[in-house]
Amino acid sequence: MADFTHLGDGFEAAVIGASGGIGAALVRALMGIGGIGRVHALSRSGEAPEGEGVVPGRIDLEDPGSVAAAAEGIGDGLRLVIVASGLLHEGDMQPEKTWRDLDAGFFARSFAVNATGPALVAQHFLPKLPRKAPAIFAALSARVGSVSDNKAGGWYAYRASKAALNQILKCLAIEEARRRKALVIAGLQPGTVATPLSEPFRGFVKDEDLFDPDEAAAHLLGVLSRLTPAESGRLFDWQGEEFAP
Repeated sequence: MADFTHLGDGFEAAVIGASGGIGAALVRALMGIGGIGRVHALSRSGEAPEGEGVVPGRIDLEDPGSVAAAAEGIGDGLRLVIVASGLLHEGDMQPEKTWRDLDAGFFARSFAVNATGPALVAQHFLPKLPRKAPAIFAALSARVGSVSDNKAGGWYAYRASKAALNQILKCLAIEEARRRKALVIAGLQPGTVATPLSEPFRGFVKDEDLFDPDEAAAHLLGVLSRLTPAESGRLFDWQGEEFAP
């Protein structure tokens, strides 16, 4: 069970990508946590789970003005930000099996959603977090973005964009540690979750290794609630085990 009492009574959270499978599950899970105030459920479509305390809103990670406007609409109670958006495949574009499949447009869009977008969220949402009180900024990463753990190759755009995200999170943690001593910044690997993102690639996943979104959300929030500022800038899987960038 996730325990965020250290963030203060009535704290607010923001979930970016709230219309996706994991994002929506995170919104639902957060609203079941005692002591929380509002959850800002942000997505490009503006769709979000319904519930008391859920504040739906629009955000487009490929539009810096949209990210800035979304942050501007949030008050001083923000203590938790989770970027749950991500792009692995789209339309006819699938993860590359070989360098021969590389496509400049798909590469650029993968970086826009998986790396640049979360960086823009940090740029506009970190100023909303307190300077001295505990707070958390997290983004969904992927073990396949680990350079040291890459033993299969392929998936160029996704691997590279998630590796870039991991570097961004590390840079943010180093910089923010100088002024926000109680802030935790982390990358999270949710495992294989039964969402449209993973659907084409689940053929060899064992049943016990496939999580429904609500399970995944519970895992991720449990890990986040236990992290300390000393662990800021690091990457953790759904079990709370650290993995190398």
